[in-house]
Amino acid sequence: MKSNSSLIYSFFLVVGDFFALAAAFSGAYILRVSIDHRPIAHSIHASTYFDLFLLLLPFWILTFAVLGLYTSSIYEKRFTEAGRLFIGSFIGLLFVVSYGYATNRIIFPARLVPVYGFILAFVFLVVFRNLARFVRSELFRYDIGVTNLLIIGNTKIADVLTAGLANWRISGYRIVGIVASKEHAKDRFADFKIFPTFEAAVAKLHTNDIHSIVQTELYSSNQENNYILEFAQANHIAYRFIPGNSELFVGNIAVELFRSSIPVIAVHQTALIGWGRIAKRLFDLVFGAIFLIIALPFMSIIAIINPFASGSVFFRQTRLTRFNQKFRVFKFRSQYKKYDGTTPEEAFAMMGRPELAKAYRENGDFLDDDPRVTSFGRFLRKTTLDELPQLFNVLKGDLSLVGPRALIPEEINLANKRHAILSVKSGLTGLAQISGRKNLPVPERRKLDLYYVQNWSFWMDVMIIIKTFRAVLRGGGAR
Repeated sequence: MKSNSSLIYSFFLVVGDFFALAAAFSGAYILRVSIDHRPIAHSIHASTYFDLFLLLLPFWILTFAVLGLYTSSIYEKRFTEAGRLFIGSFIGLLFVVSYGYATNRIIFPARLVPVYGFILAFVFLVVFRNLARFVRSELFRYDIGVTNLLIIGNTKIADVLTAGLANWRISGYRIVGIVASKEHAKDRFADFKIFPTFEAAVAKLHTNDIHSIVQTELYSSNQENNYILEFAQANHIAYRFIPGNSELFVGNIAVELFRSSIPVIAVHQTALIGWGRIAKRLFDLVFGAIFLIIALPFMSIIAIINPFASGSVFFRQTRLTRFNQKFRVFKFRSQYKKYDGTTPEEAFAMMGRPELAKAYRENGDFLDDDPRVTSFGRFLRKTTLDELPQLFNVLKGDLSLVGPRALIPEEINLANKRHAILSVKSGLTGLAQISGRKNLPVPERRKLDLYYVQNWSFWMDVMIIIKTFRAVLRGGGAR
C-alpha cells in the first residue's frame, strides 16, 4: 500500500486550522462580550455568531489552500508558513467583513472582536502548526509516516541524499535501495542495498514498498529513462529528478510555453524578479524612512562628537550594487582620516607595522584592536551605529535594507559568481551580518550572499531585519 502520510498530514492540518480559527473567534467574542463589561455596539447572541462563523470558516480554509498552506513544500519552512498564515488570516477576516457588508448583516457585536479574533487566530495557528510539526517528527521514531525511497544514480547528489536521509527516524525517509554500479558504489553506500540496474531493483523490491523515486542522473538511453518514469506513474509512485548540473536550477525557475506551444524551463539568476522588486522597493522606502526618523536623534549626537575623534563626520567610499553600478556609500567615520583611500596593506605600512596586514587578512579582514580605528570608532562599530547614514543610500535607491553586503570593486572581483551576487541591490544588512560576520571566513560570507540572491523571499527579508536588531542588541557580528 502506498504511503498516504502527506495526505493524512494535510488533512490533519485542515482540521487543526479549522478548530484553531473557531477557537480564536470564540475567544474574541468571550473576551469582548463576556469578560469586558463595557457596552457593546450590537446585541448578537452567541449561538448566532458561532453558527455564522462555522458557515464561513470553510471559505477561510479554502484561502489557506490557495496560499499553499496544505502542500508538502511548506511543511519544513516555518518562516514562510508563518508569513502565509498571517496573510491568510488577514484575507479571511476581510472576507468575513465583506460578506457582512454584501448581505447587510451585522456579524461582530463590537469593533474589537475582529481585532481580537485576528490576533488570536494568528497566534493559535502558529502554535498549532509547530505542535503538528513536532508530533509528525515524533511519529517518525515509531515508523509512522515514513516514506520508502529508492535512489537512482551514482553521483555526488546521491552521496548528499544518503548522508542527509540515513537516519529515517529523524528524516522521515527510509532508503530501501540505491541503483548504482556496485564496483563504484559498494564502499560509499555500504549501509544500503545496491542494485546494478533499475530492473534488478524492482524485481527484488515489492512495488508497494517503494513510495518515492529520486533519479539523480540521466542514462544515455532515453528508453531506460522513459521506463523509470512510466514505471513510477503506472504504480502511482512519486517521482523526482535532480539534475546533474545543479547550478543550472538555482534562483527562480518557471515552466513556460515558448511561442505558445513549446514547453521550456526558464531559469532566472535570482528569485527577486517581477512583483518582488516592486514590493521590496516599496518596503525599503516606507521602513527606510521610518528607521531614518527614529535614527535622526542618534545621528545628530554622533555628528557632533565624531569630528573630535576622527577629524570629520562622514566617510564616503565607492561601492558596487546591482548590475555593477557604482555608488558612494555614507558611513560615520570610524578610522583616522589620514588612512583615507589606502588599502589595509598600505595603511599598516604607513604606521610601520606591515605584519598586521597578514594577520588582518588571515582573520577574515578583521582585527580585534585595529590601530586604524579610533576609540569612538570602535564604539560605533560595536553598536553598528556607523552604518546609520546608509539609510540615506536606501532612500536614494543605491541600497536595499536587506541584500548582499556592498563591497568595493577590489573585494567583489575576488568572489566566485560575482555577477550573480550583483544581480540584486546590495543591502544595509543581510544573511552574513546576522550569522556573526566577524566569525565567518570571507568565502562563507559570499556563499551566504549567493544563497540570499538565489532564494530571496519577502519573508526572508522580514526575518533578517528582525534578527539584525537582535544581533545588534547582543553585539554579535559587529566589526
